[in-house]
Amino acid sequence: MYEWIKALHIIAVISWMAGMLYLPRLFVYHCEVEAGSKQSETFKVMERRLLKAIINPAMIVTWLAGLYLVWAGHWYLSGWFHAKLALVLVLSGVHGFFSSCVKDFAADRNQRSQKFYRIINEVPTILMILIVILVVVKPF
Repeated sequence: MYEWIKALHIIAVISWMAGMLYLPRLFVYHCEVEAGSKQSETFKVMERRLLKAIINPAMIVTWLAGLYLVWAGHWYLSGWFHAKLALVLVLSGVHGFFSSCVKDFAADRNQRSQKFYRIINEVPTILMILIVILVVVKPF
């Protein structure tokens, strides 16, 4: 069963990360259009559906499968796991921040620039790289 849950976990992580990398790109493009325009309304639908249909469920499955793997594999005793957990908590916080951004755009109250979203788009990438290194290399 462990290997099946591990496969599910990896699939969920890939889905979560795909959404976390794409959503801020949508924010960049959304900043370019006038609030209330047809394009803006289209971006609102895209952002909401991406968050609700892909990112949120993928994060939930990632967490549930990951917690099972930690318990079944006794990884909770490992130093690398503690570092990974801290980074996944940060990634979950970024997820929450992106969720609030979707709400801001939906209400036409975004106050952030394209540049901000271009920069924040790199945060999930950096976290993903560090997490993968910890899981594969298990440096401590």
